[in-house]
Amino acid sequence: MNEKWGPFKEPGTNHRITVKMNRGEGESGKGTTEPSSVEEAGSSAAEVSGTVKPPSGQHAQQRLAAADGEPERETPLRVRIAPGSRARRPSSFRGGGRRKDARGLAAGLAGLAALAVLLPALLAVRGAGPPPAPADPAAAAARAQQLQQLPGPAPGAGAERLVPAEDSAAADKTPVRVYLTRTGSVETLPLEQYVTGVLAAEMPADFELEALKAQAIAARTFIVRRLAANDTSGVPGGKADVLDTVDHQAYLSKETLEQWKDKGKARELSKLERAIQETRGIVMTYQGKPITASFFSASGGYTENSEEYWSLRVPYLRSVPSPWDSVANPNNEETVTFKLNEVFSKLGQTVPAVPVSAGGSKSLNSGNLFRINSFTSGQRVKEIKVGDKVYTGREIREKLGLRSSQFKIQYDGTNVKITTYGYGHGVGMSQWGANGMAQKGYTTTQILKHYYTGISFQQAARLLK
Repeated sequence: MNEKWGPFKEPGTNHRITVKMNRGEGESGKGTTEPSSVEEAGSSAAEVSGTVKPPSGQHAQQRLAAADGEPERETPLRVRIAPGSRARRPSSFRGGGRRKDARGLAAGLAGLAALAVLLPALLAVRGAGPPPAPADPAAAAARAQQLQQLPGPAPGAGAERLVPAEDSAAADKTPVRVYLTRTGSVETLPLEQYVTGVLAAEMPADFELEALKAQAIAARTFIVRRLAANDTSGVPGGKADVLDTVDHQAYLSKETLEQWKDKGKARELSKLERAIQETRGIVMTYQGKPITASFFSASGGYTENSEEYWSLRVPYLRSVPSPWDSVANPNNEETVTFKLNEVFSKLGQTVPAVPVSAGGSKSLNSGNLFRINSFTSGQRVKEIKVGDKVYTGREIREKLGLRSSQFKIQYDGTNVKITTYGYGHGVGMSQWGANGMAQKGYTTTQILKHYYTGISFQQAARLLK
């Protein structure tokens, strides 16, 4: 259920997180389910003319409300996430979601390090060597300066100390069966080795260590949740615990990681292994149970309430500010261009007849073709009218293949230009946001407690007895 918007699958993809959900609308056009479990359930106008953006200051956190009843049925949910996409960004980092060019990101990051000593490279293609020189070093330096201006953590605030489990073969005896989709075979390995393979696929090794540790805990929480529930949903024949794709969590096999050293990536692998060791066995819980640790690539300033993307309210998946993304991520904003008939065709409509204005002239413009009716708490498009039909922002995102449902739209008489902000569904942890927080001095626990409201930390061994 992690949207492959988060880091990458294999060198450079989208993230998706699979969680138990009630059957609902599909992510990226496929049947997606929504998080479901007793402890998680809860109750719960602007026109587009030219370049109208969602009104600022609209972010509002809602209080938790208890829900009645168990979800009727649970099926694997796909939630895209992360700082980059695999095959195509809407491939998570994945956001689930979807960096089109991981190398471009790596380039921007390298520029940060070179020209703004204050920041290390922000992103690199998975499995690639040193990122290429940035195309716009001045912009990279400007981002570094902007990041400096964002507030850091208050001294000692929420800096909870994590105590990793004992590092021994005996302590890491929980086996994880991974279904390798390319070969149809099953790879069985210890829990922590599995998490290493997920971290390598989900987040670039040149991200900050505290961000990598946060991602490691999220990945571990995801698989522990499945193991604790004996959940093999989504796996052919139920013969493994998890898939190696963004349908569950992207994963690089033992064989692939063993090749990293021969490919000059020993230092990257060592850094990932350090993140695993320093968080060994640690998972996030809510009311004593593993959470649905959804994550995505990047936000447009706020994360999203779970019920505003899926239908189920989850207490710990609340909309929170995430100002670091737009500064840390050099590709946080993207503009795509469509022909008018292409947009209407993808939405199952035909271009409407040209209306006659009061002066007798005929014209189609942004005002009579596209109208945003409302926004979500996370400032994404909630409802928009296109032609004579009304859609959710999520529907527009999926039907048009956009990076996110936070967008502005403009028709210039020839083309439709849509500018999106962030990458992925926006629910849970922003991978780029986590990296930006780490660069500002936030710890792993501060990052996770920011993006997952009211969570606690426990050892996986206690949940898998």
